Amino acid sequence: MTKAFDIIQGPIITEKSMALKENYNKYTFKVLKSANKIEIKNAVEEIFKVKVLSVATVNVLPKHTRVGQHEGFKPAYKKAICKLAEGDKIDAFEI
Repeated sequence: MTKAFDIIQGPIITEKSMALKENYNKYTFKVLKSANKIEIKNAVEEIFKVKVLSVATVNVLPKHTRVGQHEGFKPAYKKAICKLAEGDKIDAFEI
């Protein structure tokens, strides 16, 4: 069994994720590719001591990139969007 800190790799802080946080109380995380929704829910609840109502996952595909004549790909990853209960918040996202 993997530990909670292995499953949650870090927050995703973009304009879109900040809008989700402010309007719908949804927080976005980069997670382990092999983690399922139940493991993600339990990890977020254990680490941040909040109540998670639902989890949506997205497999982000690798993106083609080029710098000069060198070509390659940005790595693929999995992200999770967690909806928290009313009144709960995560201080790690506060700037």
